This record gives sequence, structure tokens and C-alpha cells, in this order.
Amino acid sequence: MSIWQVIILSIVEGLTEFLPISSTAHLMVGAHLLGLPNSDFIKSFEIFIQLGAILAVVMVYWRRLVSNFGLIKKVLLAFIPTALIGFLAYPFVKNILLESLSTVAWALFIGGLILILFEWWYEKTQGKEAGRSLDSLTYGECLVLGLVQSLAIIPGVSRAGATIVGGLGLGFSRRAIVEFSFLLALPTMIAATGYDLLKGGLNFGGNETSVLFSGFLLSFLFAWVAVKWLIGFIEQHSFVWFGVYRIVLAILIVLLIL
Repeated sequence: MSIWQVIILSIVEGLTEFLPISSTAHLMVGAHLLGLPNSDFIKSFEIFIQLGAILAVVMVYWRRLVSNFGLIKKVLLAFIPTALIGFLAYPFVKNILLESLSTVAWALFIGGLILILFEWWYEKTQGKEAGRSLDSLTYGECLVLGLVQSLAIIPGVSRAGATIVGGLGLGFSRRAIVEFSFLLALPTMIAATGYDLLKGGLNFGGNETSVLFSGFLLSFLFAWVAVKWLIGFIEQHSFVWFGVYRIVLAILIVLLIL
């Protein structure tokens, strides 16, 4: 990988990981447009740079986490369904789904429609009310959100998008479910990254290691910006434009790539 390829993919990861538009889809499209081979190292790079994005969430929310053990328990409980389904589906996802841009296009398109429809339903039922806070989140709802998030093993679905739709369906405020999606990303992405690197045997050369850590740093910086921006954005706006963006991107993938 050239330095520009590393920079572009790392920025894409950082900016899209916590938005409901699927960072995996953007990385797959980006790698295709940059002419990168569909190698095991590229797949591992795309997963490894997620660690940088994870660090950004830790930096933003560490005080809340260390002061609220109950919230940590709920996050870990929600992680269980994702962990089980992800572990069982890992070979199929990495060897088949992560090589299918048609799957990505369909997932982006359908997910965009669902996001728009759920926003319409949320506005009709919730109105101007603030919505529920995370303090009212039950353990049963944690499992529901974990199951919903597990749909994101399909490239293009978006882990954040699935969690947000599930949270809107349960009546949580936009800010509350966005923050929970951030926190739920911590165990999910750490487990996915660690498992992938262990399966790969950690057999990286010196140049590959420097590429991985350069991507890690860049994705951290841009993920920190994205997390801060999204919290401010959803205070004044809905998720409809993210749904529209997903649909447009899906159409572009079909027309320009497939």
C-alpha cells in the first residue's frame, strides 16, 4: 500500500465508522477505486484501523464509563448476541460477504429506506418529546439491541445504523441511542479486530506493521472529529439525510462499479 492509499482509507474509516452509513461499505468501495487487491492483509488493515476509531470513543466517554458500572454491564450484555453470531458467521462474512459489492449495494439501499421509514414513524409517534434516556434501558432491551446490531455482519448494513434503528423503535431519544451505539462499538470492534488478527496469525512484516499503525493513528483522529460532530448534528437534525445518502451511494455503486 502506498502512503496515499493508507491515508485515504484511514480517513474514510474514521469519518464513517460511527455514522449510520456503513464504514465497511465505504472501505470496500474505496479499496476497489484505489485498485487494491482483495488480499488478507488489506482485509486485516480495514479491520485493524477500527481500533483507532475505538480509541476515539474511549477518549470521549471514559469518564462516563468509569463512573457508571451499570451502563458498562448493559453494554456488555448487548454485546453477547453480536459476539455469538459474529463468531459463528466469521468465515462466511470474511471469505464471501466481504468480497461482494452487490451485497453492499443492496444493504445500503434497503438500510437507507428503513432508516427513512423509521424516522418518519419516530416523528409521528414521538412528536416533539425528548424520547427515553439510557437510564431507562432495561436488560431485555440490551439483548434486543445486541441482536439488531448483529445484522451488521452483512457489509453495508452499518453497525451504528442497525443500533440506531433499533433504539428509535424502542423510543429512545436520538442522542441516547447514538451514544449507546458508540459505547456498544467498544467491545464489538475490539473483539472483531482481535479475533481477525489472531486468525491471521499476526504474521506481518515491518512495513506492514508501520502501515497498520499509521492507519490506526489517522482513523483515531478523524473518528474523534466524527463522534463530536454527530452528537451535535443529531441535536438539531434527524437521520433522514443519512438514509438518502445511503440510497444515492447504493445507486452509484451499481451504475459506476457493478
